[in-house]
Amino acid sequence: MPSPDEYSLLSDALRSAAARLAEAGIADPAVDVELLAAFVLGTGRGGVQAAAIRGDRLTAQDAARLDELAARRSTREPLQHITGTAPFRHLDLRVGPGVFVPRPETEVVAQLAIDALRAAASVSPIAVDLGTGSGAIALAMATEVPHARVFAAENSIDAFVWTKENFARVGADNATLAFIDLAHAFGELDGTVSVVASNPPYVPDAAIPRDPEVRFFDPPAALYGGEDGLDVVRILSAVGMRLAHPGGMIVIEHGEWQGQAIRGILEADGWRATATHPDLTTRDRATTALRP
Repeated sequence: MPSPDEYSLLSDALRSAAARLAEAGIADPAVDVELLAAFVLGTGRGGVQAAAIRGDRLTAQDAARLDELAARRSTREPLQHITGTAPFRHLDLRVGPGVFVPRPETEVVAQLAIDALRAAASVSPIAVDLGTGSGAIALAMATEVPHARVFAAENSIDAFVWTKENFARVGADNATLAFIDLAHAFGELDGTVSVVASNPPYVPDAAIPRDPEVRFFDPPAALYGGEDGLDVVRILSAVGMRLAHPGGMIVIEHGEWQGQAIRGILEADGWRATATHPDLTTRDRATTALRP
């Protein structure tokens, strides 16, 4: 066993690592360090906080591991890439290079889709998630509306590796995954779908994301959507019109400045009752519409 002087106070290690992340420009350094420590110690963030209050010590091995992970985070490598997981609603999804890391704001988009799916006048309503990425929206719908049938499409090989793993880990029997071009997805479902959901790429090609975690680590195919950012949205509008039954809903995530433009695209394609919804930070985040 190591001698006591080979241990370091957890609280000191957390403080030192948080200062390092703060210097690197991390917005919530203490939170990130506690999550990194939880990953090292195999516990939760609350367990780390309790251990620090108790005056627990780290072994030399755990202290070195925490220092190594903090060094990676200080380069602005996403926390989720380091731990290999991203929380989304009640799910813990596997993520890494090649797949878009799900964000908390997308949970609002998922909620809109889930509410519409629960309200559908069918004993087994159908939902489709186009460009599912990690599978976040699709798996949230499948697990939270277990009487629904959920179909998810992804067209990036790099992302699909992670999608398949998450579908296998979650094991939702009512969820089906397909590697397929979004414009031609699920022709067999035409006119039967109650909810069409998507978090598409919507950043204009000339825009440069502010955060290094996004700019350098998220896959460009999941970020950039053409000159105005809405190229994929135009495809989604047309595909959604094909898939949805009368009264079916489309739910599209977008940037806070794009709601009006997306409502215009949807209305031009024949969608009705368009509405834009804020996320928990009050920024416009999603637009919905109904098929007549």
